[in-house]
Amino acid sequence: MASSENLSHRGLASNCFNKVWDYLDKSSLSEQEIDEMVHVAHASFWHWTQVEDHTPQNLSIGTWQLSRVYAVAGLPERAEHFSNRCIDVSEAGDLPPFFVGYAYETAARAKALMGDANGAKGLVAKGQALAEQVDAEEDRKALLDDLRSIS
Repeated sequence: MASSENLSHRGLASNCFNKVWDYLDKSSLSEQEIDEMVHVAHASFWHWTQVEDHTPQNLSIGTWQLSRVYAVAGLPERAEHFSNRCIDVSEAGDLPPFFVGYAYETAARAKALMGDANGAKGLVAKGQALAEQVDAEEDRKALLDDLRSIS
């Protein structure tokens, strides 16, 4: 039986994760909103690490979101840091191609923001190869669309 503390961490992690999407869905963010988005993303990830039965998938999703947040914030070195952690946890956790593909998507986004077009192109190719292994059509399309959005 899950403890009330464990359930609290799970609920807070989920609520913070969803709050970050409210920021990511906006077409533009103020400096204050960017700061809040970063803080909320870290809070989400921390709460997931406190959930007793968290999984590599939870950590993959959390590090992916942190990388995306830093990309949106215009901080490519931090985006790259978390994308590398996302790749590591996704591959070490032997996660399905969808999650590993998104790890490479966020790494490609960080490289593109750093002005490394060749590095981004290679990472996009890895993500596309993984996307082709995703069985669910909607998930495959989402991953491919996100990979195509990287310039």
